[in-house]
Amino acid sequence: MSGKRTTTRSIVNKKNAEKITMLTAYDYPTARLADQAGIDIVLVGDSLGEVVLGMESTLPVTMDMMIHHASAVVRGVERALVVGDMPFMTYQISPEEALRNAGRYMQEAGIHAVKLEGGHSVIDSVKRIVDAGIPVMGHLGYTPQSTYKIGGPRVQGRTESEAERILSDAAELEAAGVFAIVLEVVPQDLAAKVTAAVSIPTLGIGAGPRCDGQVLVVHDLLGLTMNGTPRHARRYADVGRVMADAFRDYIKEVKDGSFPGEDQSF
Repeated sequence: MSGKRTTTRSIVNKKNAEKITMLTAYDYPTARLADQAGIDIVLVGDSLGEVVLGMESTLPVTMDMMIHHASAVVRGVERALVVGDMPFMTYQISPEEALRNAGRYMQEAGIHAVKLEGGHSVIDSVKRIVDAGIPVMGHLGYTPQSTYKIGGPRVQGRTESEAERILSDAAELEAAGVFAIVLEVVPQDLAAKVTAAVSIPTLGIGAGPRCDGQVLVVHDLLGLTMNGTPRHARRYADVGRVMADAFRDYIKEVKDGSFPGEDQSF
């Protein structure tokens, strides 16, 4: 699928007009297929640590890793907006360091925007990056980089104080200039309140249907996640089984001598 490049402005204009779609991608062929299918946003998520590199969390992911994978994704995309996650400790130390890392990300990988986890605690970094002309996407609710502080992946915003904090953080992020906010694993009624309270789009992952759009990890969608599909995701294909069957067929045919045949020989 070809067409006009998606921009942050066109994403903002979709609020209250049409649902926004976002998928993760970590390599050229996946990004190319998602882009050709018509996805609005391709997210190079630091989830690559878990679903691609076999790490236990996103915390060991470095900026070099993200740039490596994001560069491949950018080469595969002609139309979609490409957003890159800022990895752990690349934006928390100081606004200046956050800007340096975001700028490097844009220059070396060619992404179109960055995503930061957190609300009030990262507002100064968000402002510094936005003021430099780099688009920023926010991320509230369950924030994987804070998994040990939070106590693991659990629903955020169930208590009144948590809900008030998320609403307040969303307002601060909008005021700081973010163009969209991911809401991860929050009650759907709270997600609806946040969506109504801000003039920028919200993208839900485990946040119910009343966000302005949805985001999924591509490995969950395709059935490639090693530990099963999370409750908030839907498996649209069992590519893992197809791959395993193909591997077994190849092994069998090599061992019984039926591959390579005449068609594969010179």
